[in-house]
Amino acid sequence: MAQVIYQYYKKELPEATILVRIDPGTLMGLELIILPSGEIRKTARQFDAGIYEELEVDEFSRGKALAFNLLLARAGE
Repeated sequence: MAQVIYQYYKKELPEATILVRIDPGTLMGLELIILPSGEIRKTARQFDAGIYEELEVDEFSRGKALAFNLLLARAGE
């Protein structure tokens, strides 16, 4: 079984930080929303082929695997 190399994206807003992890082969993803209170909301997502264009339009930048996974562990994966 091949290991997945995820792609990570990030956007910081005054009301929350949004982190996204995408499996480029299946377009399955995981979204973390980190609120100023420290609460982390986790949502599994199925993206479509237009996700990369949407991320660019919405001004997401490339994220870091370590940051995403530390917050995911804190959210209780």
